[in-house]
Order: sequence, then C-alpha cells, then structure tokens
Amino acid sequence: MSVTAPANNAPLTFWPPGNLTRVPYHLYQEPAVLDAEQQRIFEGATWNYLCLEAELPQPGGYRTTFLGRMPVVVARDSDGEVYAFENRCSHRGALIVLDDGGTARDFQCVYHAWRYDRQGNLKGIAFQNGVNGEGGMDPAFCMKSHGPRKLRTSVFCGLVFGSLSDDVPDLEDYLGPEIARGISRVLHKPVQILGRFKQTLPNNWKLYVENVRDTYHASLLHVFFTTFRLNRLSQKGGVVVSECGGNHISFSAIDPIAENGEDYKTEELRSEKDDFKLEDATLLKGIDEFGDGVTLQILSVFPGFVLAQIQNTIAVRQVLPEGLETTALNWVYLGFQDDTPELRTMRHKQSNLIGPAGFVSMEDGAVGGFVQRGIASAGAQEAIVEMGGDSVRSQSSRTTEASVRGFWKAYRFHMGADS
Repeated sequence: MSVTAPANNAPLTFWPPGNLTRVPYHLYQEPAVLDAEQQRIFEGATWNYLCLEAELPQPGGYRTTFLGRMPVVVARDSDGEVYAFENRCSHRGALIVLDDGGTARDFQCVYHAWRYDRQGNLKGIAFQNGVNGEGGMDPAFCMKSHGPRKLRTSVFCGLVFGSLSDDVPDLEDYLGPEIARGISRVLHKPVQILGRFKQTLPNNWKLYVENVRDTYHASLLHVFFTTFRLNRLSQKGGVVVSECGGNHISFSAIDPIAENGEDYKTEELRSEKDDFKLEDATLLKGIDEFGDGVTLQILSVFPGFVLAQIQNTIAVRQVLPEGLETTALNWVYLGFQDDTPELRTMRHKQSNLIGPAGFVSMEDGAVGGFVQRGIASAGAQEAIVEMGGDSVRSQSSRTTEASVRGFWKAYRFHMGADS
C-alpha cells in the first residue's frame, strides 16, 4: 500500500520516532488524540469498512453506518452502484436517516423536510420559494453546492468500503495482495446474513484493534481455546503483516503432533482446565470447507475492519470509536447461500463461541476494560510490545506482537507522527 502522508497536519510530537515496542498509555486517554484520529485516520487517506453489499441487494436498499464517529448513509441507486454520504442534513445538521436500513426512493430530514436522493444530492427544500410570496430561500441559493459530504466507495468480495480522501490508493492496492487473498479465501461466493448485533466495549477503540492483532494472547486468555485444543501457539500457523503494517492475517491449523506436546503443561496456564467437559462435544467438530485445514483466520484492515473465520463461524466486525473509553463493535454473522442444512446447523452451533457472551469472544470484550482501568493513573507510562522482537514483518510464529507493532506503524504514519 502506498499512501500520501497527511500534508495539512502538523507532526505530532507525543511519541518518540521509530520506537514501536513502547506505546504511551496517554494515547488511550486524551480527548485531543481522539479528535485528531477522527480527522487524520478515519477522515484521512484510509478505506473504512461500511457494510456488506448483501445488505443492499436491490436499488433503493440502504444502511446507516459510521466512518469513525461520522454518521454515514450507504445506498444502492437505480444505476446499480453503491453510494455513501454523510448522514447530516446540510440545513441544520440533523440526521437525515434515523433507522438502521431498509429501502427508500429518497431521504427526507424529519426536522425541516429537506430531501436528498440516494447519492446524497440535495434535491428539495420545503417552501423554498416561501408562502404567499413571502419568505423562502434566496433565489441565488444553489442546492448543488450544499449537500452532505460524499464518500468514495469501493467493493471487494462483497465488502463495501468508503473514504473521504482523494489521496487513498485503490482499495485492492490498499489491501495488498496477501490480505486480498485472505479475504477472497473466505468470501469467495455469495453470502447470506445469519444475524447481527452491536456490542459496547468499555475501552478505547485501539485496545480492541490491538487485541484482534495480538496472536500471543489467544490461547493464554481464552479458556475454551486452550482447554479444548482449538487454538494453541504450538499448532501450525503464522502471522502475515502487510507492508504498511496496517493490515494483517493470523491463522492456525489443527496439528495432532502439537496436541501431545508439553509446552502448555510446563507453563501451568490459567486457561487450561483439565476438569472442563462438554455436554455436547459436537460443538468441537467442524468441516474443512476451504480445503486448506486452516481452522482459524483472523484478518484486519486498518483502521477498524475484521473478518474472522473461527472453525465454521464467519463474521465481519466493525470497530468504531464512540468516546475516549467507549467502543462500538458491530458484528454480522455470515453463511453462504449454498450452505447445506448440516453446515448451516454447524455454523449456528459454533456461533456460541463468538460474540458478547460467546465462550471465546466474551473474554476479548472484557479484557480491554481491564487494561483501560489498569492504566487509569499511568498516563506517563508505556506498554511493552516486544514479543517476537521489534520488527513489523510476517512470521511463521504466532508468539509475536509483530502485527500489533504493524498497527502502530500505520497509526503513526496516518497521525503524522513520522512526518
């Protein structure tokens, strides 16, 4: 990925250049940093996941979403193209669309009935010419010049991304070839939405994004993974980090030889429970539906998109900052339109692993809050991100924080810290 650095932003001086193994805790605590992230990252030269193309199957279909903290409408017009624009009436700033999605011929603000088409163009002003020859807008008022901000949109494997930047490269260049292959490996045919929900996390958005990329923690934090041998660092796997650092894949496959290793026994881990049993052991069975033996693939795209395949569960996650210590995590569970009944049943059963109360993801939802609380009075201190060295590169080991350092490399670039 090649991205032009933010030219109009002064370099940030809050972080010594070059050091990615130490992360200042105040980055999770300062309102000015959150505001700068909105301007420089989310509204900057990045592609932000907006929704699934499957959520807009017909002309008139629309979804409301966010670009960072900016509310956005995504709609398919009668020409078949997908458009996105700021969900803000150009008159007084009210939301134009209030619900999550549906179908519409056009959109009308409830406040003063200003009307917009599916591409975000201002098309109508209530009583524009006044009443009985009095009032109304100035005749020189130009509706074409007064509309909400429009986003560039691009679709890859059914994922709709948007950007406010003219400088961001094409989406496939932004992803890079390895990340693009990782997406197309999973989303290789028409999907079907199985369900969705929103989770509110009690921590800064960056703590969750770090957690997604943190392959080191997976079998140390997650009791279910370790106890039932679904994910262990001793298994086959690795980490792929894009050249820019911002995008990553971690993957693992069941390794029968590793299952009998002594590595975990000698560590005496909290996450390994010899006395835990399952009433229904079929939860552990899965189908190698991608033909490569990979049972877990977590993929992220900077700044806040995640595609996860865990066993036969497939989900996309959208990570959004709501406040300094509040993050919205939007989940959509997926299957494929040609799923067999048996595979669909398997997906539903394994979905007990994932989500706010899932056997695995519940712990991810909690641990960010533990960090946020732990660093409450440590703003002048730093986190250590040194597992696996100090590099930002792909590795065959998952006992590494290379992809976490990759996130911070991209973060520093977009925030202007390395200008």
